[in-house]
Amino acid sequence: MSNGRILIVEDDFDISNMLRIFFTGQGYNVDVADRGLDALDLCRKKLPDLIVLDIMLPDMDGYAVCKDLRTTTRTSHIPIIFLTQRDDRSDKIAGLELGADDYITKPFDIEELKLRVRTAINVHKRLNMTDPTTGLPSSRLIEEQLRTLMRTSGWTYFQIGIDNIEPFNDEYGFVARDEVLRFTAMLLNEVVDEYGTLDDFIGHASSYSFVLITMSDEAKTIEEQLRQRFNEGILSHYNFMDRENGGITMSDGALAPLMTLSIGIVSDKSGAIDIREVTEMASEKRRQDRENR
Repeated sequence: MSNGRILIVEDDFDISNMLRIFFTGQGYNVDVADRGLDALDLCRKKLPDLIVLDIMLPDMDGYAVCKDLRTTTRTSHIPIIFLTQRDDRSDKIAGLELGADDYITKPFDIEELKLRVRTAINVHKRLNMTDPTTGLPSSRLIEEQLRTLMRTSGWTYFQIGIDNIEPFNDEYGFVARDEVLRFTAMLLNEVVDEYGTLDDFIGHASSYSFVLITMSDEAKTIEEQLRQRFNEGILSHYNFMDRENGGITMSDGALAPLMTLSIGIVSDKSGAIDIREVTEMASEKRRQDRENR
């Protein structure tokens, strides 16, 4: 099981390659970017649990990358450790003021960096900032996002659930189930990246349910793409016989259908006056969607 996903943003190949090999050996999934713009693009497509960010980059400095990440809703929660040759106090303060979580200077002790990375990720999870399976924002960050929702306009709130995942878990096991959760998280990011905005928010609300808040006027397209791509992609998580049968044959002979998404959608035009009403309306619409499928 992976300890988490790390993004190394470093234009020195020797350093980035060494860090990639070292942290892969420590049980992390590691992505590498040698330019700031590439790092921003990677973050939006595959949310890392932590970013090790060099300040001196060829296209934009690490401060600009950090500022962009912190002011973009989908990436604002990701812990950042600055890695740089600068050791001036003003440079450290500048990084921390932008929202960096830690700061380490070159040359660095790899064991010290390992401990700082592990601590930052664990603290984030312990504070209920991110779900350990998908890496998406979880309870505390979702609550914070919802509190700001009623002060804005032009939003659409999605409550998304994975139906029929319990019999899949019973038949295939928790490792396969977690792969389904990660697939769903990647799908949400993929669709929002194509049809949403940088101010959109994706969260992992509970075991098998997700939250999406979009400021895009493409809400209907987002819904259609989520359903279509999930139905296509979920097939690869079943064996050939279950795909052919359209589900899992249970011990009593009943057929547990293939997993699908049930979605409840509420917009700012719904007339809801508070977050409780928004979530209750979305939950009811999701229940109706599930029963009608």
